[in-house]
Amino acid sequence: MAPPSPSGSPSPHTPAGTTPSSPSGSPPPRPTAPGTAPARGAADDRAAGRSGHAATPRPPASGTAPTGRSTAGATFAARPPGLRDTAAPPGRTAGPAGPPRTERPNGSHGVRAATPLSDEDRGRLLGGAHHDPHGLLGAHPVRGGLLIRVLRPYAKGVTVLAKGLRADLPAEGDGLFAGVLPLRIVPDYELLVDYGDHTVTVQDPYRFLPALGELDLHLFGEGRHEQLWQALGARIMEHQGVTGTRFTVWAPNAQGVRVVGNVNYWDGTGFPMRSLGSSGVWELFLPGLGEGELYKFEITRPDGSRTLRADPMARRTECPPDTASVVEASHYRWMDADWMARRGARPVHEAPFSVYEVHLPSWRPGLTYRQLADQLPAYVKDLGFTHVEFMPVSEHPFGGSWGYQVTGFYAPTARMGTPDDLRFLIDALHRAGIGVLMDWVPAHFPRDDWALAEFDGRPLYEPQDPARAAHPDWGTLEFDYGRTEVRNFLVANAVYWCEEFHIDGLRVDAVASMLYLDYSREDGGWTPNVHGGRENLDAVAFLQEMNATVYRRCPGVVTIAEESTAWDGVTRATHHVGPGGFGGLGFGLKWNMGWMHDSLGYVSKEPVHRKYHHGEMTFSMIYAYSENYVLPISHDEVVHGKRALVSKMPGDWWQQRANHRAYLGFMWAHPGKQLLFMGQEFAQGAEWAESHGPDWWLLDPSYGAEADHRGVRDLVRELNRRYAATPALWERDTDPSGFSWIDGEAGEDNVFPFLRFAADGSPLLSVTNFSPVVRHAYRLGVPDHLPAWREVLNTDDPRYGGSGVGNPGVLTTEPTPWNGRTASVSLVLPPLATLWLRPS
Repeated sequence: MAPPSPSGSPSPHTPAGTTPSSPSGSPPPRPTAPGTAPARGAADDRAAGRSGHAATPRPPASGTAPTGRSTAGATFAARPPGLRDTAAPPGRTAGPAGPPRTERPNGSHGVRAATPLSDEDRGRLLGGAHHDPHGLLGAHPVRGGLLIRVLRPYAKGVTVLAKGLRADLPAEGDGLFAGVLPLRIVPDYELLVDYGDHTVTVQDPYRFLPALGELDLHLFGEGRHEQLWQALGARIMEHQGVTGTRFTVWAPNAQGVRVVGNVNYWDGTGFPMRSLGSSGVWELFLPGLGEGELYKFEITRPDGSRTLRADPMARRTECPPDTASVVEASHYRWMDADWMARRGARPVHEAPFSVYEVHLPSWRPGLTYRQLADQLPAYVKDLGFTHVEFMPVSEHPFGGSWGYQVTGFYAPTARMGTPDDLRFLIDALHRAGIGVLMDWVPAHFPRDDWALAEFDGRPLYEPQDPARAAHPDWGTLEFDYGRTEVRNFLVANAVYWCEEFHIDGLRVDAVASMLYLDYSREDGGWTPNVHGGRENLDAVAFLQEMNATVYRRCPGVVTIAEESTAWDGVTRATHHVGPGGFGGLGFGLKWNMGWMHDSLGYVSKEPVHRKYHHGEMTFSMIYAYSENYVLPISHDEVVHGKRALVSKMPGDWWQQRANHRAYLGFMWAHPGKQLLFMGQEFAQGAEWAESHGPDWWLLDPSYGAEADHRGVRDLVRELNRRYAATPALWERDTDPSGFSWIDGEAGEDNVFPFLRFAADGSPLLSVTNFSPVVRHAYRLGVPDHLPAWREVLNTDDPRYGGSGVGNPGVLTTEPTPWNGRTASVSLVLPPLATLWLRPS
């Protein structure tokens, strides 16, 4: 986890419900209906530090078409969705507006004025607080004909176009135009909108039926929509024969919701959404709108104030600090079919699994996803890691959170490219034979007032109780795991990354903070569960559902818990009830935080003191098979004053490197999977900082100590190569019969000898000497049926920067009883080194 840090973007935020003034030179806001708050436009939003789009002038109240500047600085004119420009561009002769149409004599023959809207409907519609704008707008049969009502702010006139029909609609004021046409059925009509010096032809969004089906709403209401991203958010589709974008958002407490974006100059007056009944979902289909459009939702809160929100289901966002959502459609064609077909062939706990943890923005600062695809797969493959783990790639406004304070749960961060660019990187890793894990953060979210916090004016994604909602450590908000729709949002998000991005595993962050109601809370600062206990029953149920769903839908995917307590059954099946009365959480693996803390504490001691802490290194084997473990040396251990791994070691530079190498050799032989954070593979001495990433210059041949660092990296490569080729190191990782101490009490010598066994019984002998002295003729008991042993790895090898002490040739098993065995071998133990030996 990242430490407590400022949430959200660094720019100041305008308090909710206030409207900042427009930048100098921008036209004033258009007057709104009496008693309604002014709509927030692009310029307003930029001044508030919220929007994430360029400050674009809104059309003036006079109805003339404005010009403004896009993000790229290009001048453009107003163009609502699906428009056909019928005005000639500057310097060109205007052509025909479209195919020939039959026109009535004065353009409005047979059209009569419509019955005006009631003051209440008019006020709510113009104020963005109407639940059913489609009931007022669009085409509706009435006595004597067909009523068509259109809301087009800033327009001077609106004409209905259909086959054999051209009818002007009388103006009703405030952008409303309506008339009753002498028609019995609704034709396939378009609207010709006149802005004075500019006319456009557009489909009427309010002539379309809902584009979201009853089954989607039912599944969402039940909390069982496992592909929720296909129902909510912005989705390009064909609807009633017309291509456009369907916008849907869950906001059950809202009085009204409107779509705002570049398409309407960030004034949502003309694009109110309809409420789809008790589901709390709002919907609007905008014909002609396609990829790349920036948008947000303008929500009218229960108290009548308005808030501008990014789409919780957005699959693409602007690059921070800009915060608008982006209409997105993937066009990527995967080339990893072979990988996907075979990734689940062997259960992960019975397979080699060594992980290189990466913070993508800083691994090679400045590289895009596609540029990373040219370098990262080759580097990881060369070092022999089986997997990479990305620190969070979901969109987050504050880079200093390292991605652990997420605002866009369905959107990859735009800092390095598009979602398809990220797919390209993952595909490249798969084609190199490397699995991809991703940090996933369902424990909390930041309080940014353009994101999830009090999304529709009331607590929605967070619990109703402010004390329960507030995360005590990070200044963020916790999710309400007991709310059906919130749980669905998160479960579907886990599935989304696995199905849409071919992620091979989710490392779930801060699980302990989810499981306990009293996590980091003082006595009296939390409320027990219905049984009087401290367990968060809703979080338990959520994690069980998430794991069960992912494993059912995504064969070969593994889930990994960063869980720092002794919770029973983190990696036990959900239907197996433990002694505490809970079913297992259903994770595939769990980070072994106890091993990490104990072992790092041991190796940080001077060797002369280590004998007093020998039990810290052997204690892990007491519980090693209680869960399926990963041994993590992660980013959290090399930041904020904790020092880099090699810098934790005592002694001079030679001893630090020797300790570093010996520790890695011990770690790779210990039961459990391995994880190493970037930079530690070449003994970087400085702490990691996201601002500049690993110190690659240490590997520059012109640097005097380059050989020292390259030697450590060469050792990591050899550890991974030997590890993958030695089933004894991974086939029985979760089976006690796969491990045996030779002597677990050699504290006086600072020596740790043990045997690992493959499924067929073939052994590997690992011996670590954490003392800086050579130990000659060091005798160890071994199985008597194996006549000889050969050294296959020695971290003191000169190739890795060691002194070259070792055991060349064959070591013969002698019939000398030792360590409770009837046979033994005599070894030379190098100083501060780990040896691996296999039967010869």
